[in-house]
Formats: sequence, C-alpha cells, structure tokens
Amino acid sequence: MSDPIVENLEIVLKRQRQAFDRDMYPQIAVRRERMDRIAKLLKENQIALCEAVSRDFGHRSHHETTLLEIAPLMGALRHARSHLRKWMKPERRGRSIEFFQLSNWVQYQPLGVVGVMVPWNYPLLLALGPLIDILAAGNRAMIKPSELLPETSSLLATLIGAYFKPEEVFVAEGGVELASAFAGLPFDHLIFTGSTAIGRKVMAAAAANLTPLTLELGGKSPAMVAPDYSVTQASQDIAFGKLMNAGQTCIAPDYVLVERGKMSALADALVAQTRSFYPAATAPEHYTSMVGDRGRARLMQGLEECRARGVQVITADISPACKAGSLAPTLVLDPPADCLLMQEEIFGPVLPLVPYDSYEEALAFVKEQPRPLALYVFTRSRTTERKTLSSTISGNVTINGTLLHIAQNDLPFGGVGPSGLGAYHGREGFRRFSHARGITKVRLFNPARLAMPPYERMARLLAWFMTRN
Repeated sequence: MSDPIVENLEIVLKRQRQAFDRDMYPQIAVRRERMDRIAKLLKENQIALCEAVSRDFGHRSHHETTLLEIAPLMGALRHARSHLRKWMKPERRGRSIEFFQLSNWVQYQPLGVVGVMVPWNYPLLLALGPLIDILAAGNRAMIKPSELLPETSSLLATLIGAYFKPEEVFVAEGGVELASAFAGLPFDHLIFTGSTAIGRKVMAAAAANLTPLTLELGGKSPAMVAPDYSVTQASQDIAFGKLMNAGQTCIAPDYVLVERGKMSALADALVAQTRSFYPAATAPEHYTSMVGDRGRARLMQGLEECRARGVQVITADISPACKAGSLAPTLVLDPPADCLLMQEEIFGPVLPLVPYDSYEEALAFVKEQPRPLALYVFTRSRTTERKTLSSTISGNVTINGTLLHIAQNDLPFGGVGPSGLGAYHGREGFRRFSHARGITKVRLFNPARLAMPPYERMARLLAWFMTRN
C-alpha cells in the first residue's frame, strides 16, 4: 500500500522536473523576475512574518527578525541580481600545447529540482536564503520548513503559494514522518541545515538515491581573546554574537578562550554588557525566548551539573522582566572538559569561559576539538592573526567581531568535517546549485587523430611528448 505523504511529494517533484525539462536553461530575465518575487514577498508581508515568528518562539523582537533574517535576505537578493549576468557567462579555460587546436570552456548548467530542509532557529533566512541561490542558478525548489514553528511554516507555505507556481517553488508542511520522506526523495541536490545528529540521518536517506548534499551543521564555535586585546572591547562583540536570538544560532560563540588572569574581568564585562543590551525597561521587548522545553531543560541540566561539581556560574538575571520561556544569560567559569556544556553544542544563552596560560595552549585546545562552523579571534597583532589562521581549520572566521562573516554576500558560507559539507551564498551558492559542465570543441584539426591505431612513428612521438617532465 503506497504512503500518501510520499506519493504527494513524488507527484510535486515529478511536476517540477517536467517543468524544468521544458525550460532547462532559464534566461537571465526569468531568473531575476523569480528573485524579484522573493523581494516582493518579504516587503509586502514583513510585519506578518515577524509576528508569526514571534508567536512561534514565544517571543522574538520584530527588530531581531528584521535585522537577522529579512535584511540579510534583501542584501543577498541585491547582490545576486546585480552579479547574475557575470555568473551565467561561460568561462574560458586553458589548454596544453599538444591540444592547441581545441577550445575549452565551462558552462554553469542548472541542476533541476533542489530540496531545502529548514531548521527552526532562522526559519526565513534558512528557507529563502538558499532559495535565492537556487533560483539564480535556474532551478526549481521544494522546501520543508520546521514543524516546531507551525504558524511560520503555514504562513510561508501560503505566501510561497501566492507568489510562485507549485512547479517553481513548493512548501511541504508536516512533521518528522514527512521530513524523513522528504530527505529520501531523488532530488538533484538537497541542502539541510540543522544538527549534526539529524544531518547523519539526512545523509543516509539521501545516499539511497545518490543525491548530492550540502550540509550546514554546527558544533562548538570558539571565540579566542588574544593577550593583546582588551577584554572590555571583546565583551561587546562576544555578548552580541552570543545573545542574538538567545544564542540559538549555529555560528554563535559556544565558548571563550581567555587568559587565566583576565577571566574574571571578562566575566564582569560580559555581565555589564548584557545588562546594557537588555535593561529592565526594554528586556521584555528585545530579549528572545527559547523554542521548546527540551533545549531549555538540557541547558538547565548542564548548569546544575557544573554547580554540583563546584564550578562558578554567574547569571545576568534579566529573566524576571522577560517573557515565559526565556533563559537568563549565564556564564560558566572554567568548566571541566568532560561536562555536558563542553561536550555538546550549547545553542542557548549560556557561555563557558575557558582560561589558558599561553596562546599556544589556546590554539592547541581548538585544534584538539572537532572542526567548528565558525571561529572568532580578537587580536590587534598581525602575527597572532596569521598564526591563528594558519593553525586552525573552521568553516568561516571573523576577526575582531562575531557573526559578521555570514552577512558578506561575496564570501562562501559553510562548514568543514563535522560542522558541514559544502558552501553557498553569492557566487559560491550559484555554483553550488549548478553543474559545471566542461566543454571541449575541435576547431580545425583533431589532435586525437595523431594517436589513433595503428601506433606508428607519429603516435610514439606524441606519447613521448605528452609524458615529458
């Protein structure tokens, strides 16, 4: 007996593929017009989108949704639209001297239908951000939003249905069963953003169809405060990166490495900065709630473990003024390496401070951990900057700031190893969702004719020439 959920998804996929086959290489005007519809969707429904996200979260400031999701999307649209003609142009490639009669170039060809699996923490940015690159590359798309945000997912499905035909873009609403079926569809490419554990399941499901994947996962992204950098100045950027979206950000600083003698000063500066960001009068409006009880309970368990083991825990207690479901910003000073908060990605407003006695010790600590999605280094020294960049591997880096790299439309964004597979955004996104088709054209004379049997003097001479040092 066929599964009606899978059957419906397969019907949509078939119709999108048929529509793609009728127009396998959309003209630039068609691609730009599709991207313009995303811009129109965002502009005409900004308030409704912000309200839906806030209701699903329990509370999230409209300013935060605008600054962290809608504004970056509009920037990405402007960037893609203005650079698309250049990205679509065939690229001339070189040839070796023995093939001087050939012409080589690369044509970036649309893949077909791309699946997008969206997490709950940035439901607009991580649904429509990949969609911009997918449409720029000339593809169709099916989107699976998170079932943890039912109002946002429903509104997104309604709006996509109003601005796009189902054979262009389709939103599939549903829970875990639908998500599992979605991951198993034979897409031409599948992008998943979420946890490493779920990423493994998605990768296994996609493997059955040999579906190419982009995985944007997470991990424990460190912030390193070098000895030459002011902890007071670092605290402002670290608090910003950690507390936006209440820490529910895959590239949020997960822990901070700081000189042992400056750890207390950094803790004091972070508490002061937190209270400056969220004074009692405006904290209820500006501070974001945590989504779901499970994540909050896990962090509370981690904090209780640290307290039980004698670790100092400092709370910047703004929670009485905030909405139900929020968790107060909390610092954990010098936690043991085997505790929950140092073993798992935190994904909330809890920040361990890890002391070091030398910067080389801090670098060694980072190198011993799984490769993170983001790395933050605070230093005024070019020598320290170069040493850090040459001694570590991570998805992306921001120097003397946090989160900024994700908003740079001309930089690739993606993880490495356990923090992800593949990168997108801007030109890299266009190429990620394209097939780079290499093309060779014989002009006047085909050099292969010199190597055809029977292998006589000319073939031997050609073989000798081609195997030279």
